[in-house]
Amino acid sequence: MKDQHSAASITPTLPIRLPLMRIRVGLALTLIGFLFFLIGARPDIFGLDRSPVIGFVQIAVFLVGLALMCLGGYISLLALWKGLVTSITADIGLRLVATGYVIAVFTGMADIFGFGSHPFPIVPYFGPYQALGVLSGEIIIAVGFLMLVPYAHIRAHRTSPPSDAPAR
Repeated sequence: MKDQHSAASITPTLPIRLPLMRIRVGLALTLIGFLFFLIGARPDIFGLDRSPVIGFVQIAVFLVGLALMCLGGYISLLALWKGLVTSITADIGLRLVATGYVIAVFTGMADIFGFGSHPFPIVPYFGPYQALGVLSGEIIIAVGFLMLVPYAHIRAHRTSPPSDAPAR
């Protein structure tokens, strides 16, 4: 059986040097955002629950946490594109992340903005329709993050032979 790659067809590639500090900062920001998100969504985990309903402060805190997670994820995933021009898919993914966050903010704060089921004089209540809207925004954010991953770049480096492999 003949070898599939001839010596002339194999071009040595340099190992990818990713900006590790940027990736670490993005991941740390994502984890801090997740902590804020948990404090806002489930304050009873931390012993901070003072109300039987999810009110304005809790909604604001988990939306700030979601913003930090989006920012950290964007920083980390953009670092994977080092030295490459981002694809149109990645650009659309970034816009989907931003659109998903806007959907989450406007559905989460619907009562505060005056178009929810509990207008302003009544205490804001995070109801099932708002939960569904925030969940749909989070799903759109997740799809956007999946579109930001440089799949073609990863696939190209996975199929090319390593440059420092020992000769047989």
